[in-house]
Amino acid sequence: MSDFQKADGMMYAPKGKPNVVCAPGEFRFAAMGLDHGHIYGMCNGLIEAGGQLVAVYDPDAEKVRRFCQTYPGVRAAASEAEILEDPTLHLVAGAPVPCERTPLGLRVMEHGKDYFADKPAFTTLEQLAAAREKVRQTRRIFAVYYAERLHCEAAIYAGQLIQEGRIGRVLHVAGLGPHRMNAPTRPPWFFERSKTGGILCDLASHQFEQFLAFTGARSARVLHSRVTNYYAAQYPEFEDFGDATAVADNGATFYCRVDWYTPDGLGAWGDGRTFIIGTTGTIELRKYLDVARDRASDHVYLVDARGEHHLPVQGKVGFPYFGALIRDCLDRTESAMTQEHTFLAAELSLLAQAQALRL
Repeated sequence: MSDFQKADGMMYAPKGKPNVVCAPGEFRFAAMGLDHGHIYGMCNGLIEAGGQLVAVYDPDAEKVRRFCQTYPGVRAAASEAEILEDPTLHLVAGAPVPCERTPLGLRVMEHGKDYFADKPAFTTLEQLAAAREKVRQTRRIFAVYYAERLHCEAAIYAGQLIQEGRIGRVLHVAGLGPHRMNAPTRPPWFFERSKTGGILCDLASHQFEQFLAFTGARSARVLHSRVTNYYAAQYPEFEDFGDATAVADNGATFYCRVDWYTPDGLGAWGDGRTFIIGTTGTIELRKYLDVARDRASDHVYLVDARGEHHLPVQGKVGFPYFGALIRDCLDRTESAMTQEHTFLAAELSLLAQAQALRL
């Protein structure tokens, strides 16, 4: 990955080792809605797992041209209907403007296809309810790209350590999700709360998903949340800081902080970190670099009964979610992520946003 991509969160698109789970041509998918660069990471993951990217549609011809340069041989569809009505496609991956992601997903599922949305997949609780009902009606999959765990080898490895019992029962998770704003490069919708849902709806959805995954929680409630616009006064709807606390059904607790304050001098789009406290050990994840020490990604710091461990895992773990998602689509299983887990992470971030104290 180039330093430019790593510095710009909107174009951050990890690549991993191929881990093919299906026969050539067995899983065909398309991309629709190219408003966020995460679509490239989503497609990379599916392709590395053996998926065949067949077609793309976006009303912006320049976005389509750049996409087809990255993925030669992909057909530029003339309309959304051309993709929705293609009976050979199994799944549509979409990253339109956030408020348009659920409506697109409903149309995709109505046409008998599974859907893979960038986050935030929902900007209102009403959208989430509509998606839940459409899944019930159609029995299709509504997957969400929670990349800060699913496309991060350090986070995947942390989950494996927890499953192995290396830190005992998880008691607390703290997630820090700073991002670089890059305001001059952002489209107008980026600064409109009605289009993005707000900072907790958007960025904190990653953090809530990790909380659920690392603690094994099946339900949780938001205790407190805050949002504000500290210094971006020229964008009155924008929120540049937010935090939240929550407690899970199993008693595990949670804190997250998200913001748009990444300094210009940092070599990545954000110094994303996660801290996990267990009954017999602790884990710290330094996801995208180790500040002033190592520009490589995916550092895991583990302290357990055996001692202190620094585990650099970049390029060693892979991204199993994408292959599991392909098999779920083909086999009608639920191995990559349960549908309820997908929706619950979004619900918690939406509730945190809705009840937030505005500073």
